Amino acid sequence: MQKKLTFLFLLCASIAYGQKKPLDHTVYDTWESVGTKQFSNDGNWAAYSINQQEGDANLYFQHSLSAQKLKVSRGVAPSGFGATSSLFSPDSKFAAFAIKPWHKDTRMAKIKKKKADEMTKDTLAIVNLTTLAVTKIPRVKSFKFPENGAALLAYNLEKALDSSKKKPAASNPGQKNDYLINYFADDEPVSAAKEGTDLVLKNLSTGVTRTFKFVNDFSFSKDGKQLVFTCSGSKTDKAIQQGVFLLNTETGVVKTLVKGKGNFKSFTFDEESERLAFLGDLSAEKAEIKDFNIYYSSLTLDTAQILVDKDMDGMPAKYAVSGDGRINFSKDGNKIFFGIAPIKKPKDTTLIDFENAKLDIWGYKDDYLQPMQLKNADRESKRSYLTVIDIYGDPKIVPLTDVKLPDAGLVNEGDAGFVLGSTDYGNRIASQWAGGSVRDYYLIDVKTAVRKKILESFDGNVSASPVGNYILYYDKKTKIWSTYQVASGKVTPLNAGMTVKFYDEENDVPDDPNSYGLAGWTEDDKFVLLYDRFDIWQFSPDGKTAPKNLTNGFGRLNNITFRVERTDPEFRFFGKKDEVWLDAFNNSTKENGFYRKSINDNKNPELVVMSPAKYSNLVKAKNADFYLYDKGNYVTSPEIYISKDLKTANKIASTNPQQNSYNWGTAELVKWTTPKGYKSEGVLYKPENFDPNKKYPMIVYFYEKLSNSLYTYKAPAPSASSINIPYFVSNGYLVFTPDISYETGHPGKSAEEFINSGVESLKKNAWVDGTKIGIQGQSWGGYQVAHLITATDMYAAAWAGAPVANMTSAYGGIRWESGMNRQFQYEKTQSRIGATLWEKPELYIENSPLFHLPKVKTPVAIMSNDADGAVPWYQGIEMFTGLKRLGKPAWLLSYNNEAHNLVQRQNRKDISVRLGQFFDYYLKGAKAPVWMVSGIPATEKGKTWGFDLTDDKP
Repeated sequence: MQKKLTFLFLLCASIAYGQKKPLDHTVYDTWESVGTKQFSNDGNWAAYSINQQEGDANLYFQHSLSAQKLKVSRGVAPSGFGATSSLFSPDSKFAAFAIKPWHKDTRMAKIKKKKADEMTKDTLAIVNLTTLAVTKIPRVKSFKFPENGAALLAYNLEKALDSSKKKPAASNPGQKNDYLINYFADDEPVSAAKEGTDLVLKNLSTGVTRTFKFVNDFSFSKDGKQLVFTCSGSKTDKAIQQGVFLLNTETGVVKTLVKGKGNFKSFTFDEESERLAFLGDLSAEKAEIKDFNIYYSSLTLDTAQILVDKDMDGMPAKYAVSGDGRINFSKDGNKIFFGIAPIKKPKDTTLIDFENAKLDIWGYKDDYLQPMQLKNADRESKRSYLTVIDIYGDPKIVPLTDVKLPDAGLVNEGDAGFVLGSTDYGNRIASQWAGGSVRDYYLIDVKTAVRKKILESFDGNVSASPVGNYILYYDKKTKIWSTYQVASGKVTPLNAGMTVKFYDEENDVPDDPNSYGLAGWTEDDKFVLLYDRFDIWQFSPDGKTAPKNLTNGFGRLNNITFRVERTDPEFRFFGKKDEVWLDAFNNSTKENGFYRKSINDNKNPELVVMSPAKYSNLVKAKNADFYLYDKGNYVTSPEIYISKDLKTANKIASTNPQQNSYNWGTAELVKWTTPKGYKSEGVLYKPENFDPNKKYPMIVYFYEKLSNSLYTYKAPAPSASSINIPYFVSNGYLVFTPDISYETGHPGKSAEEFINSGVESLKKNAWVDGTKIGIQGQSWGGYQVAHLITATDMYAAAWAGAPVANMTSAYGGIRWESGMNRQFQYEKTQSRIGATLWEKPELYIENSPLFHLPKVKTPVAIMSNDADGAVPWYQGIEMFTGLKRLGKPAWLLSYNNEAHNLVQRQNRKDISVRLGQFFDYYLKGAKAPVWMVSGIPATEKGKTWGFDLTDDKP
């Protein structure tokens, strides 16, 4: 009887298993991903969002120590750190977030071509975390909590709906409305477009609410005790006062900082919330040239004073305060850093547009090519130069940078006596073929602006220590990390003479290798921590003590790469007794996890968790040891966990339960040796219902190295031009992603060496159908597809996305997205020729598929889009027209106004269908679609897409 039940159970399980369906193109929109994750400051509440690819998100609140949970449909949490993006109130008792309109409603509004003001607006939701009651406030465009202090929430409403169409909401008898009355009524009325809306300040603990009318912008001080806001005034009521106002949120007193109409922005409080600075312009609204000043106020001042204007002592001739620069207080609050810029010239209104030529003139002495200049023209027109004023010192400003030395960064949060400046002035032309430029570095005195050059024509990484005692730099040419001691000028090489490499050991591009990076500094600049490939090293910046391997070589010994996991967004340095989290990656098994390590002990890192999964970054509560993270692998869709120590964890959410209904797949690491004896590896994906007694078609997808993603979850999603692995695996394909290493000068042959040998290794398995193997790649991978089909006929079908077919013409091309010339790619980076076209023309021809197209026997589809900003569109055209001239089976898909990788979702869905149909025809023997058989005539464009299957052959 027991045997019969067991047999029956296995039979039922087999039937149920066999009923799993393959993925199709309808599943994409509702497939989920984990979005924002945040904790309340006390760690008692976690918030996380689950998003759909194209649909409505859900926001969840989960108590860390109980089963209490709240789900809010269409809730969207702010992302990132800081007061402007906090989901929770400072006291951890409330949360606030936006509720988006229904996706279907937004879609319908777009179909009806509604104007922006007619679209459904966001709703503000406020959650009481004690009762889980949700209060909803419609039509809110922005909201903020202060970083610290009381549970205050400020939110700005959208413009009121037309009262002729909708009655106004009844007023709240407990709510105070503040109309800032201008008794002199001499201000010019504001335009309707610039008119502000209601700003509501609510104390969530007491329920007290206060409303300020016609507000454009607002900002809290860090402690929440002050709220600054601007009032535009009213177009219809001149009695409403315009200007800048400061509310004391404890006393309720409002101070008028600036009275009158103007453009006020960039409100910045100091660290202690005692001082305020902002930009202000009193010019007429339509004035072309704005005249910004720096305004300053403090707790002891009744109004804001103009601290800096264009006539200020120290201001260069024909310069003024920039309205595009940032404002920063030094940490101690004594200095203000801001930007100045040349006063712009007004447009010449006497010029007649149609009587003047329009052209670009390219000059060989120009720093940058015209396309790059044009691309960056707006940014350059807004460039400002760092300047400082000592609030309590002499009434003058000190410009720290200028046109020839334009870049500088604050040191020790602005408290240091210098800034670190750099410039590539005079060295920019070479960026055309080098991809970057060497720079000179200076220490610039913040009191005198005296500059001290410390590095010249330097290529590498440069940064200041947290306190500012040292400048740390990595020289790409010498591969040496060094420190420059600011007080003495002493230079100390840190890793000179060491056998351990602190630069990329696997660098395979024709350029000097990058470093593995900086882990951080310890307190008081005592030690600097640097990475090698596996471990973390401690160096004395003055060289007085020997280097110490903090992780004891445990990483290299076990082939594990350790990197510091940042859990504090305000991190500046490691404390003497800090215990840090280390992200760990096992390079042999590809497992991921976390270790713990104390900064000041000599022990090996302590294993906390390692598993065959991919972990997200850890999110830590500000004032408690609670951690929030998600993990998944190829088989398991990401799951969200809360933990106090990562040794034990509480799973609070899963994603994509519908995945269980589909024939999914598995991922395994495969290894082989290439013909030249190189060891390589890759990932092989198999269908969940894989049967070793059957033969399977296989698609090979490649881009540099992909094996480290063995345990990365891959969601079904419309393609940007690369195959969607879950889709093809679910539909009965094997998918293989081999790693590739490169030999300078021979990227094409390197692809042959690694890809073909990996495929041949897998073909030894009886379940691989060696006659039904396709290849697919995008961009650099697309180039390699184009090359491979000129070198072998072992593939039954090929798909090349955005390929370079002719390196000789692409060498001089433009990356239109950035305006950069493409020469650097061939001489220094990914294309890996390592020489100019004139030095090694034979290498450019060897690696250009165009010159070898007569050898092609493999049918190929090409995607090359007319707005590609990385690979010139004509590369795909050259390849297609060459194949067409030779009578080779080829198709070119050119998506209109589309980028290098498809952006528009409708185009991604389109190409996903075509990818499937193309490979199904050649690798599975399915019917061919019309678009492959007879194409789509231009006269039918936008009317038919050719997806129908036919018995005819291409």
